[in-house]
Amino acid sequence: MSPQQTNVHPDDEHAIATEADENAQLEDVVPEAVADESEADEPVEMQLEKAQETIKDYWDQMMRLRAEIDNNRKRAERDIESAHKYALKGFVENLLPVIDSMEMGQTAASADNATLESIREGTALTMNMLIQVLEKNGLEQIDPLGENFDPEKHQAISMIEAEGAKANTVVEVMQKGFLLNDRLVRPAMVVVAK
Repeated sequence: MSPQQTNVHPDDEHAIATEADENAQLEDVVPEAVADESEADEPVEMQLEKAQETIKDYWDQMMRLRAEIDNNRKRAERDIESAHKYALKGFVENLLPVIDSMEMGQTAASADNATLESIREGTALTMNMLIQVLEKNGLEQIDPLGENFDPEKHQAISMIEAEGAKANTVVEVMQKGFLLNDRLVRPAMVVVAK
């Protein structure tokens, strides 16, 4: 014992003994705590392993989604390219009978018994077929004779004095105009009354 402990009161001796017992108990508890920490480390390692597996699953899922997005983009590009390439297919198919009719007209006009009247009739029928095909595909003729001048759809070539016609009225159509799906392709060339 140290010199300070020589004059220890009996109550103090009891306190020292109690303190020593507590220290011994703490020493016994510390190895248990260390053992508990090693057990606690195992679940953390397992949690880490599970987290890594989850991350790997998310990574794989992201890579699959990325590949799917790339495939969809490529498919869309091919579809657009195909649409551009074959957009006129239906229109051309509708024009084939018109071409056939024109060829038959040429053959008929070459025949010995062809008359001017039969050639005119054939030409008129072919023209009507062509107009029907164009209308079926969204083309609309602008033939504004007798209508008020519309600068959005008409182009005035000249203005003339016209008896019986109101001012700013189309009195002659020099060339018909056309709309494609309500969008102006060519304005009608017109003569307008003063």
